[in-house]
Amino acid sequence: MNETYKQIVLAKYTECPYYGRPKLTAHLRQMGHPVNPKRVYTIMKNLGISAIYAKPNTSIPNAQHAVYPYLLKDIEITRPNQVWCADITYIRVKGGGFMYLVAVMDWHSRYVLSWELSNTMDRWFCVDALQSALAYQKPEIFNTDQGSQFTSEDFVNVLKKNDIQISMDGKGRCIDNVRIERLWRSVKYEDIFLQQYTSVNELYAGVTRYFHHYNTQRPHQALGYKTPESIYYPKNKLAKELIIR
Repeated sequence: MNETYKQIVLAKYTECPYYGRPKLTAHLRQMGHPVNPKRVYTIMKNLGISAIYAKPNTSIPNAQHAVYPYLLKDIEITRPNQVWCADITYIRVKGGGFMYLVAVMDWHSRYVLSWELSNTMDRWFCVDALQSALAYQKPEIFNTDQGSQFTSEDFVNVLKKNDIQISMDGKGRCIDNVRIERLWRSVKYEDIFLQQYTSVNELYAGVTRYFHHYNTQRPHQALGYKTPESIYYPKNKLAKELIIR
């Protein structure tokens, strides 16, 4: 029965990644399964999932930094480089604490343009990822949350110098940047949780392999089962080196 519960929870979470323990518990009960929240919590923990919301230590605002409005609410995003987005997630290294991963992604194609790993939450690894992506292309709009790394003068000035419109999620609304949240779910389900990396070097090599797979081989249902690379580089145009460093 535990496996059945896991399948139900994972299927519902895939459909509604903003569902947490209370809603998943209610969903199972509606299906006739007599589970309690503690049981559902255990299942979620074993699956390595949690509802999409602001995670601790990855989106800490700075009251002294300017915050920009969310620009994507009424926009139809239909082409590559129309909107890029960025976010930070944390990754536990077995026996070695946490590492932080930032990625820059094209919103339309889901193509991961650049990424960086860091053992601290300073702004510079985010600035480095942004500059790496901008070395090849640039978007019309760049969307992030209100974390201090993205509202910092160093990060914002790079966007301004490139005449890029700045968009930021509403406070407490990580669902505004849901596509990159789904990227984190894929990274963790399909690689991190399976591999259980034990060193930073292993993690770096593993993330490099995964993003190569994600961009060039992994079909996306939302893209008509095409790969991000085939959408970002249409008409079979030869892609640039996959992971821009």
